[in-house]
Amino acid sequence: MFGKRNSKGKFKWHRSIVALTLVLFSFPLKAGDEFCGIRNTSFQAGESITFKVYYTLAGVYVAAGEASFVVNLEKLITKPVYHIVGEGKTYSFYDNFFKVRDKYESYIDTATLQPLKFIRNVYEGGYKKYENVTFNQTANTAVTNDGVFKVPTCVQDVVSSIYYARNIDFNKYKPGDKIPFSMFLDNDTYDLYIRYLGKETVKTKYGKFKAIKYKPLLIKGTIFEGGEKMIVWVSDDANRIPVRIESPISVGNVKVDMMGYRNLKYPLSSLIGVR
Repeated sequence: MFGKRNSKGKFKWHRSIVALTLVLFSFPLKAGDEFCGIRNTSFQAGESITFKVYYTLAGVYVAAGEASFVVNLEKLITKPVYHIVGEGKTYSFYDNFFKVRDKYESYIDTATLQPLKFIRNVYEGGYKKYENVTFNQTANTAVTNDGVFKVPTCVQDVVSSIYYARNIDFNKYKPGDKIPFSMFLDNDTYDLYIRYLGKETVKTKYGKFKAIKYKPLLIKGTIFEGGEKMIVWVSDDANRIPVRIESPISVGNVKVDMMGYRNLKYPLSSLIGVR
């Protein structure tokens, strides 16, 4: 996991495909920032994106699993929301080592891009967890299975943060700048940041992209090394979709590549060529 915990409690890292993907792509902005309450211009209802997760050791790629994210337009009570569902699983051959079947859901206010509800239902190598969080963005609270927790203004969950971050205008930043943010997970609020690195061309399993590049701050844990060793690339176009991440882990490396998409709001103009 990356960042710093600012409330008591023991953070647990769960080695799931969808959780890994969510963590790698979760970049919201901190309360009080000029982006608090940013409007959506980057995605639309009906959008679907799929990713493939690769484990590498000694330069050899092994496809371990996949994750998908789908956006639907619904109502939560009377409020229009984007209902975003992220699902992840390991491939059948990998199930023998560590079987994963995960589902994450976030209900996001269409007007403010703030989460109103978050659901996590996971099965990871025999470990099961169900979590249901209701956010009160007016009272700045998060109600979970374990009680009521105070949260900062504009706090995000791990799913909503992906889509909130896609609306960042990186043209306002210089390479080396830090972008702070807050995220609520496992009954804790985390104060985190990403370091913007600039723009470059990146080759993935899908193709070659013009991309925006940055590094999230990592905290040393069971899988990840500490510091700024993870690298993330998102498409340098109006969609801002993640196209690749890379990170060293305790043994070997992990890579996550975007491998398919439907119903993007804009043409994927950052794509230079398909492999």
